[in-house]
Amino acid sequence: MLDIRWMRENREALAEAMVKLNDPEAPWEQALDLDGKRRELLQQAEKLREERNTGSKRIGVLFREKKASEAGALKERMGRIGAEIAQLDEDLRRVEAAYHDAMMRIPNPPEKDVPVAPDEEGNVVVSQWGELPEFDFVPQAHWDLGTDLDIIDFERGVATAGSRFYFLKGAGARLQRILSNWFLDVHIREHGFTEIYPPMMVRGHAMEGTGNLPKFGDNLYRDAEEDYWFIPTAEVSVTNMHRDEILDPGALPLYYVASTPCFRREKVSAGKDVRGIKRVHQFQKVEMVKFVEPAAGRDELESLTRAAEVLLERLDLPYRRVAIATGDLSFVAAIKYDLEVWAAGCREWLEVSSCSLFRDFQARRANIRYRPREGARPEFVYTLNGSGLALPRVIIALLENNQRADGSVKLPDVLRPYLGDEMEIG
Repeated sequence: MLDIRWMRENREALAEAMVKLNDPEAPWEQALDLDGKRRELLQQAEKLREERNTGSKRIGVLFREKKASEAGALKERMGRIGAEIAQLDEDLRRVEAAYHDAMMRIPNPPEKDVPVAPDEEGNVVVSQWGELPEFDFVPQAHWDLGTDLDIIDFERGVATAGSRFYFLKGAGARLQRILSNWFLDVHIREHGFTEIYPPMMVRGHAMEGTGNLPKFGDNLYRDAEEDYWFIPTAEVSVTNMHRDEILDPGALPLYYVASTPCFRREKVSAGKDVRGIKRVHQFQKVEMVKFVEPAAGRDELESLTRAAEVLLERLDLPYRRVAIATGDLSFVAAIKYDLEVWAAGCREWLEVSSCSLFRDFQARRANIRYRPREGARPEFVYTLNGSGLALPRVIIALLENNQRADGSVKLPDVLRPYLGDEMEIG
């Protein structure tokens, strides 16, 4: 959520930001109009309350002075004022509800150096690491490779849960578990993160706090009877850990990391994204979340992104960093980098991490503040998050890039402490 005071003073900048984001339907003008009505109603109600307080005291004086007729007339006037205040309060509740809804639907303006383009075609590759693997045979895609190795079972996944579900079996399931544990260990031991085991279901206000609601409710799974929402990423639970809190001086920065299943309603038309485990309704992901002081936001984004890149480099997976253009930014991100890994069988770049700075956008929605120093006025924190990493697509790249002509797969040496001598699948 944006600072309404900034919005009042920067209408032109706000309008320009919405054009850059290619979001002409963002109700920022409606929010400002409702803000004006809200303040007007508050002023009217406050003026009437002052009149009522003064009049109530005056009635007592008039009765003591035996001016019953004048006191009666004033008392009648106070009754009418009470009714007017009640009506203003009711009008205010309606206006504030509409104002809140409008504010919740306005996206975060981009940072000044975000590439400006209407859609993903304007995304910019800013760096690339590693050599693309070469083969003296035609490499298989993971849906064939995984099936032949008997580590991914698509047929039973579909029979059990429907399309875009699958079973990982044996070495496949073990590989996912080991990767998740290794990701966590690196983030904790080398990057200073604290591991969190968060709820996998949250209340609606938590989804609203991270910007998933109200705009993206159709992409989420929900138990409507209990008002539980299944998390699309651990970011939702972990960010809301500090909801409605004022963090003590010196508490920042806070770094958290969690490994959870993620649940999303993927709406994909028939095509290449339907096959395999690239785009599914349930997947495992390690998520990094940061709470930092505003001045450190951009430096923290760089270190967050590097924490994810280090994992790909140690796995010897070729990847590229992509600066996301304004028209392709998420609703909440002020700036975002995607890390895309090369998959030799699919022959495409697959996103395995998105690293974003939200400034105080989420913190305002979830009311997360900190005191810069003792006795200082609370300020909103900056939040960031990034995948570190998303498991299905990392598994895809590992299988496809490390396959051999006989269909076996040699896994990277960095996993030997977890695998022992079982460094091959097949």
